[in-house]
Amino acid sequence: MFRYLTAGESHGPQLTAIIEGIPSGLKLSESDINADLLRRQGGYGRGGRMKIETDRASIRSGVRWGETLGSPITLVVENSDWINWEQRMSVSPEHRDDSIRVTRARPGHADLPGAMKYAHNDVRNILERSSARETAVRVAVGAVAKAYLARFGIAVVGCVVELGGVKAERPELSVKALQDAIASSPVYTYDAKAELEMVDAIDRAKAAGDTLGGVVEVRVTGAPVGLGSHVQWDRRLDARLAAAVMSIQAFKGVEIGAGFETARLPGSLVHDEIYFDEQRMSRGEKTGFYRNTNRAGGLEGGITNGEEIVVYGAMKPIPTLYTPLKSVDILTKEPFEATVERSDCCAVPAASVVAEAVVAVEIVNAFMEKFGGDSVAETARNYSSYIEYLREF
Repeated sequence: MFRYLTAGESHGPQLTAIIEGIPSGLKLSESDINADLLRRQGGYGRGGRMKIETDRASIRSGVRWGETLGSPITLVVENSDWINWEQRMSVSPEHRDDSIRVTRARPGHADLPGAMKYAHNDVRNILERSSARETAVRVAVGAVAKAYLARFGIAVVGCVVELGGVKAERPELSVKALQDAIASSPVYTYDAKAELEMVDAIDRAKAAGDTLGGVVEVRVTGAPVGLGSHVQWDRRLDARLAAAVMSIQAFKGVEIGAGFETARLPGSLVHDEIYFDEQRMSRGEKTGFYRNTNRAGGLEGGITNGEEIVVYGAMKPIPTLYTPLKSVDILTKEPFEATVERSDCCAVPAASVVAEAVVAVEIVNAFMEKFGGDSVAETARNYSSYIEYLREF
């Protein structure tokens, strides 16, 4: 089982993740991880923090000479801005300074409910951990997950499909061509025309002191039939993917495949008809069964059906506005206009990288449940045997 925990505050010394479950023998380097951290820091519409931080992950345990050992992997992403926050975020009581408490709760953040839940009279104790800065180390974890999946021919690709009301049209391209198109786009989309409109929308929102949200898409290719299960609610892979995407800060909705559109259509236009062609296996496919449509998004009954897995996540506009919203001081109860923490105008492109990471983690978890193995070589034997079984089914 693949599992991980993260720790750290937005302005603390570092973010840390401990990963358990990656078997021995997986080739892994810091460069594999840092490429994704760089992508997370990019994207049109990002704010001042990205100019301060240059995120790099350090592998502190679980890897020797470029290969995993099968023991827990520790990842650390240091916060460059810590030097300016050492006293304000110090663990030592001698640095306590109640004059710098933050008591003005910002709308749309965890500030007020978090302070009420944990009995804090300083909302910095909430906002430091609830910050989307935490996603940096989750992207690092996702990069490890993607390295594992790549060993078995599974690719995970995230991108932006809607931003500020502008929708992208998906071209018919290979996975590699899509990745290249997304990588060259400042808003991480594959539609050049929509890209220009998205950039313009961000510019207009920034000039107005406003923020924009959007929709990200994550596609998983190469996953075999049989990941996940229908037998218990918490083993359904679509449910686990939905929970993972909803765990990302500022995400408010998830769709699998055609999603909410299926509620508006008759069944004849929703369900994917099943076909069989024995010749598909001679062309390298894992099974002769296939579908001409993929409205189910690659999942039926909580189980992968061999088609491409398609997950969408809706991100709300960032609630920290340069045109402040109204709120209340948690101590004096006096009204005020919400304070402005350093913020982005739009972080949807970066969020697509985070969504890619959390989806990859859930796919790895389901893959490991299915094929097990204490070493990559053992998992490969189990996987190969299963693929042979599928070909004979």
